[in-house]
Amino acid sequence: MDLRRRRLLMGASVSTTLCALGSWTEYAQALDKPAGARMPVVFVGHGSPMNAVRQNAFTRHLQQWGEALPRPKAILSVSAHWLTQGMTAVDVQAHPPTIHDFGGFPPELFAMQYPAPGAPAIAQETAARVKKPKLAGTSDWGLDHGTWTVLHHMFPRADVPVFQLSIDYAKPGAFHLELGRELAWLRDQGVLILGSGNIVHNLRATDRGVPDSISASRPWAAAFDDAVVKALAGRDDKALAEYAALDMSAAQAVPTPDHYFPLLYALGAAGAAEPARSVFAGFQAGTLSMRCLQFG
Repeated sequence: MDLRRRRLLMGASVSTTLCALGSWTEYAQALDKPAGARMPVVFVGHGSPMNAVRQNAFTRHLQQWGEALPRPKAILSVSAHWLTQGMTAVDVQAHPPTIHDFGGFPPELFAMQYPAPGAPAIAQETAARVKKPKLAGTSDWGLDHGTWTVLHHMFPRADVPVFQLSIDYAKPGAFHLELGRELAWLRDQGVLILGSGNIVHNLRATDRGVPDSISASRPWAAAFDDAVVKALAGRDDKALAEYAALDMSAAQAVPTPDHYFPLLYALGAAGAAEPARSVFAGFQAGTLSMRCLQFG
């Protein structure tokens, strides 16, 4: 099994968009939690790797979000860019490398490093405690761009330990939702569970050059994003796991599920009574949904 199987993003950079919903001050106040409280769960629409080197509405709000969150003891990231077949791996390295799993971008992006320590003890405990499926500890990965381009803004000091979990690409949505539930105990250990992908992600149907906007440039992108929001509002987890039947736009919005599956991990790790709050909403390159969510 090749644990370094990657999804490559090729070609020119894509501009980023995100529109904040409501007052950030009001939102930050709503997140005020006592020390030792259960950590929230987050899902980030990460978009282009170029977000790592840009200052724009999206990256500024990631910075503010990171400042408003309770400080985690560690971060478990489930990124769209670590895919395995027939097994689920967990990175147990003490010093995970920064992986530049993309091409066609400026040298400044390849020069970036995110030197956060790993979390080998909690990673190994995770592998031991999750029985179904059996997790395989590995030192063959690191922090891919679905993880470090986001955390670079949310936790810029790179001083919070980070470890990644792979996505078994051979499994259906229900598998990933259930595995998210199996990981929920980590929240009580001070671990922030991060899903990083995009709700709508079809790189063959983007509209490059379209300005950042709260609205999608194509009806199918808006329709699927809206359908997910509606299902989240009712916590229809089953419908969200069976995303292909969620809306007739699904085939165009999610032609491959790699960027959608991280949402299911966040959803599974969230309590059934915890609503999904849309922290950000907007579209990048016309059709890439940059919606970001928080549970708890």
